[in-house]
Amino acid sequence: MSAAAPITEHALLDVIEGREAEFEAAFAVARDIPAQSEGFESLRLLRCVEHPSRYLLLIEWTTLEAHTVGFRGSALYERWRQLLHHFYDPFPTVIHFETVTERDP
Repeated sequence: MSAAAPITEHALLDVIEGREAEFEAAFAVARDIPAQSEGFESLRLLRCVEHPSRYLLLIEWTTLEAHTVGFRGSALYERWRQLLHHFYDPFPTVIHFETVTERDP
């Protein structure tokens, strides 16, 4: 695996039931915040089909530190936190992955 492969941040977001539309509206504002941080590569938010108040957030970073030190230590993260963190119950655990193998279509 190349050292240049991105790190994928994985956060399973359980939104308080009944606040999904409000969360999605706040996320529409927040989604551009990580892109302003050095080391950001891409972002996807997916909604669970079986549990509509559950979302999966995937953000790719150039390095683990770009997320854990750069973004989380910035004023950008404070804005992200203010917009989104009050929607979660329980608060999500964030974990990071590196690609082992992949296949494009």
